[in-house]
Amino acid sequence: MVQIPKPPAPESLAPRSVPTSADVARLAGVSRATVSYVLNNTSAVRISEPTRRRVHQAARELGYVPHAAARSLRAGHSRTVLMPAPSFPVGPLYSRFIGELQWALGRLDYTVVQYGTVGRHDDEAARCWAELRPVAVLVPGSGLGPRGVDVLKRSGARAVVTLGPEAVEGAHALLMDHETVGHAAARHLYDRGRRRIGVVVPAENGLELFSAPRLTGARRAVRDTDATVTELPLAYEERGAARLAARWGSLGLDAVFAYNDEYAMLLMRALQDEGLGIPGDAAVIGADDLMLGRLLRPRLSTVHLEMPSGRDLAALVDRAVHDPGAAPERHTVLGAAVVHRESS
Repeated sequence: MVQIPKPPAPESLAPRSVPTSADVARLAGVSRATVSYVLNNTSAVRISEPTRRRVHQAARELGYVPHAAARSLRAGHSRTVLMPAPSFPVGPLYSRFIGELQWALGRLDYTVVQYGTVGRHDDEAARCWAELRPVAVLVPGSGLGPRGVDVLKRSGARAVVTLGPEAVEGAHALLMDHETVGHAAARHLYDRGRRRIGVVVPAENGLELFSAPRLTGARRAVRDTDATVTELPLAYEERGAARLAARWGSLGLDAVFAYNDEYAMLLMRALQDEGLGIPGDAAVIGADDLMLGRLLRPRLSTVHLEMPSGRDLAALVDRAVHDPGAAPERHTVLGAAVVHRESS
């Protein structure tokens, strides 16, 4: 049997050796320890600025990237902050908050990793997160319990932070009371003379975490008054909004708090297509104070939400990482203020 020799792999496809810190040290003319101090931003050792520049230049030329696992072994913990992907549809306001948080954590030399949650729930999800050995876990929404917090801490997580309506034993908590959003919206409509108020409740899964307390807040706002609140299920689609607008007259409503600005814009367009005047026939208010609401005619009234600062949350994570034995912090972070415009 004649064996045909394989041709040599093209140089561009041939495996290349992975550059090491020793390679960087040789090219920069410094010790490996100096390379480690510079690339790990060690503040305990003074390194001159010209030396720092040489090390960074050598690392760029060689394509050297520090090994995260090795760095974790030296530090005794990783620099990975795990953020489970939210189980609810994410809007522009939340996306902006997450972007600021990731930027702030990066400035503190943490690596943010987002983890999918499909098919994982409660403590089962916590065990999956723990396998990655994060130094901190930020959990949006609800579902994590005290047992899950314990699993994460036993695996090396120094900080567990929840963002939701309730605190969880053992975890830091940023408390977001969405009742205040519904209360502010409904009270505004009542003070504007509206007495038959509809409240949109999105049909999409996952949003009940926000919509249920907003509905409760709206009902609380008009309790013991002559006003009524009617729950209005609505999917975020034009056909659903058109069907709701078509039966608006039979509902006998004169105002609507439409959950947020996106649903408000959807429903307001459908009401106008039915020939209803805004705000004459139906006053409309949303929430989130999105720019698009200001571009509508009439301009959309809204509830402006004060979200937690990404920088403040990053600072909380950093404090907890450096002092994992400190008592869990609790902060109420969601503020709500009505912005009155022409639609109400």
